[in-house]
Amino acid sequence: MAFFQAGLAAFNEVEGVTLGLGPRFNLDSCAGCHAQPAVGGTSPANNPQIVAATARGAQNSVPSFISQKGPVREARFLSDGGVHDLFVVTGRSDAPGCSIAQPDFAGELSRGNLAFRIPTPVFGTGLVENTPDQNLINDAAALDNQRSALGISGHFNYSANDGTIARFGWKAQNKSLMMFAAEAYNVEMGVTNEVFPNEREYEPSCQYNALPEDSTNTSNSQALASASDITLFAAFMRLSAAPAPAPSPGSGQQAFRKVGCDLCHIPQHTTGPSNFAGLNHVTYSPFSDFQVHNMGAGLQDQIAQGYAAGNEFRTAPLWGLGQRIFFLHDGRITDLLEAIMAHSSPGSEANGVIANFKALSPNQQQDLLNFLRSL
Repeated sequence: MAFFQAGLAAFNEVEGVTLGLGPRFNLDSCAGCHAQPAVGGTSPANNPQIVAATARGAQNSVPSFISQKGPVREARFLSDGGVHDLFVVTGRSDAPGCSIAQPDFAGELSRGNLAFRIPTPVFGTGLVENTPDQNLINDAAALDNQRSALGISGHFNYSANDGTIARFGWKAQNKSLMMFAAEAYNVEMGVTNEVFPNEREYEPSCQYNALPEDSTNTSNSQALASASDITLFAAFMRLSAAPAPAPSPGSGQQAFRKVGCDLCHIPQHTTGPSNFAGLNHVTYSPFSDFQVHNMGAGLQDQIAQGYAAGNEFRTAPLWGLGQRIFFLHDGRITDLLEAIMAHSSPGSEANGVIANFKALSPNQQQDLLNFLRSL
């Protein structure tokens, strides 16, 4: 509990330049992005990036794809697949002498060179991290015949470092919660750390701190007192409880299975052994297979990550869906029915399932939507 509470505090902390923010960043705290319906969730209704753009005298303009009522977003260039941060510390009172400029987002948008992503919720992710690869493989393999009949294949995104299944991020590109936390700290806030110890911005006039800016205090023998921020972030995510579903009539779950939603959004998995009692041999309900699937021309972002191609995305876990405001990887949709229909496009593995959904009666479709909203 002490580690969880310390992790929660670190997750809520607003970073300044003296703490490592920038020189390029998307927001200044983890909890700013992961806010709905509580700390650890996804994008809130009111976008905090608007305020962050000019905090402490910063001179940033807000790109056209960022709005007050729109989702928190990061921007990637299709030309290199990488995240290009929205804002710079230029003009901030805690960043004297730095004069770097924002990317030309208007130009990149006109050239069709941008793709967007929104924050993924981190509730219950310790359960996901502690699920043995073989359990995930077996749970998906048990549905092979039913999947094949609907044109569903899918595959795991494996870590290039150790060859095991990666499972975090929109394309399951991150292997562990520590990696997930460290990458976000560096890429989204510009804070170097023990996993990503090098600055992404090379301009020397914008370098203020020794590297890495976040590290474990190895001179202190007490683990909690010496823990780095990314260690605390990972602890907060690892120890966060899974979303608790609300009561829902069984007819909605029956419709969910009838159309084949459960063939990718697998309802249950079981964790392996863990030193944490709450993660030890637990059966949990994320409604995901943690594989990546071809989602077709309509949802592709043309960015490959690891073994996930530009038209492939991880099956988004559905637990907590009832509390989300924005849907799909880029937050383009706020209506759940529209989000379901967007799964169907040329080449999508979900086309057969969506055809089954369309064949349901209006009442059955509504039952299914009610079930999803109960998760």
